[in-house]
Amino acid sequence: MTDAEAFVALNLLPRIGPVRVKKLLDCFASPADVLGAPMDRLLRADQVGEETARILHQWEDHCDLVKELDEVKSRGLKLVTKADANYPAPLKEAYDGPNVLYVWGDLLDRDKHAVSIVGSRRSTNYGMQVTKKFSFQLAHAGYTVISGLARGIDTAAHEAAVAAQGRTIAVIGSGLGKIYPPENLALAQKIASGFGAVISEFPLNTEPDKQTFPQRNRIVAAWCRALLLTECPAWSGAMITANLANEYGKMVYAVPGPVDKATSTGCHQLIRDGATLVFDPSQILDDLGTLALAGTSALVGGNETVGEMPLLEGDEEKIFSILTDEMGVDQIVGRSGLAVSVVTATLLKLEMKRLVRSLPGFRFARR
Repeated sequence: MTDAEAFVALNLLPRIGPVRVKKLLDCFASPADVLGAPMDRLLRADQVGEETARILHQWEDHCDLVKELDEVKSRGLKLVTKADANYPAPLKEAYDGPNVLYVWGDLLDRDKHAVSIVGSRRSTNYGMQVTKKFSFQLAHAGYTVISGLARGIDTAAHEAAVAAQGRTIAVIGSGLGKIYPPENLALAQKIASGFGAVISEFPLNTEPDKQTFPQRNRIVAAWCRALLLTECPAWSGAMITANLANEYGKMVYAVPGPVDKATSTGCHQLIRDGATLVFDPSQILDDLGTLALAGTSALVGGNETVGEMPLLEGDEEKIFSILTDEMGVDQIVGRSGLAVSVVTATLLKLEMKRLVRSLPGFRFARR
């Protein structure tokens, strides 16, 4: 048995989570050695009682490893374990990183440059629009957007990253054979077809429940370089994810919302507790640095430029030449003679090229 196969078998067993496996590997040379150990040696391992030792010793009675591996192969999925070189580096650093990742799609080295975006399932139009703006621009700048494929904010984050032709990773709270919510199956297929990956640490046919979602959240929190909360009430799974990110030492950002709306109380509480308030994606990019080229791992400091000034033509050139001072959209429309829809779309393109920054009150300035 290979170590990768042993990790999959351990992942199939009841009562054997990542932290316990980590402690076992302090006592045994490899995961395969754990499964082949006699009872008396298992009982001497730290925090392994008689019931757990019996499960490990009789592991073949508790799972069907061959069936699981065959189904993974037949579905065209991949398995990435802690024994593999391409196991995500940020998760390797986490004390409770998953032993196994079931992967639908592809994981790339550049995915270590990731921003997690989380929020409420019951999102408002405000929250959806804010999420789409941040996700689109972060993905366009080369960052992988991580979220949980849930309804609401998660869905908006994944869809915007795909729209930006960027990368996104959906970490789900069920097995890949039980995509949840079912209405996001088409989105999951789109992501896996070339825009990133849908992943789970759970065996293929695991149903989602109240335990699997909090477990999923720790992966979302641990994988990223920074986490952004765009909209959620005070009591929310997204708040738990944000607090986990803080515990992992990640940068945490929150978008403020209407002060009289319960849908933004979670964001406001995080800001009071020390999260960084942001209202524009450029503020996150200034902190993290931009990726010099989407698809590479080269980082450039937030205020530095990359290469030569990009070539501007047509409406982009016209608006950029007009924008010599801080200006509102109405002023730009008046001076350019262009329609409001054309001006706002062009300003977004210039923002993505890191030539223009947006300011409060729908005002814009050159970077």
